Amino acid sequence: MADKLRTQQELERLQAKYIGTGHPDTTSWEWKNNIHRDTYASMVGHPPLLSYMALAQNEPMAKVRAQLIRKMLQPVGPPPPREGEEPMVITRQNSD
Repeated sequence: MADKLRTQQELERLQAKYIGTGHPDTTSWEWKNNIHRDTYASMVGHPPLLSYMALAQNEPMAKVRAQLIRKMLQPVGPPPPREGEEPMVITRQNSD
């Protein structure tokens, strides 16, 4: 019984320390967001990987880096509506 309690406490400690590990209340959308952001951050943070991606896309490294950073804002789209809420639709207004 003590081993099970110790294991549970260790899991809770790791979940509090590292956001990406999730917790019982983590939604699928939050989990996907964390995974995508971690992936993009890794690509931006490792110059050889960024160079490889830039070469594969035939784009400058700076442009690929900027694209990846922009993707980190909402990597899997807007959050799903909560129970009892209507979905939020964002429209862009043209300024003429």
